[in-house]
Amino acid sequence: MRVQLGRQLLDRQIVDADGLLLGKVDDVEFAVDEGGLPYVAYLLTGQGALGRRIGGRVGRLLVALADRFTEEASAPLRIPFGQVARIDSAVRLRARADELPRPPVETWLRRHLIDRIPGADRASG
Repeated sequence: MRVQLGRQLLDRQIVDADGLLLGKVDDVEFAVDEGGLPYVAYLLTGQGALGRRIGGRVGRLLVALADRFTEEASAPLRIPFGQVARIDSAVRLRARADELPRPPVETWLRRHLIDRIPGADRASG
């Protein structure tokens, strides 16, 4: 699949196989194949990924906020590019949200805030 990163991928909504919004493509991670050609290996989403992409003072602030709410230093959610079914007005995945890793900020919030609410373990979701 050939894409123009700036126009067709970055800042697009990421939608799982059930139509659930997962976030936006904040950055990409490249790898290099056996022939030495770069390719997009992962879509990155989260404050840390966005902060590193935009840089400067605002970028550093986003990374600092992400670091505050994650166990790993501003680790973004990494979605394998192989999970992309198609790219149109959004990036549509083959996988469902529950088949992907949870975003680090969501994991931190669940562990340190939501799970401490009385009755949270009985809530649907």
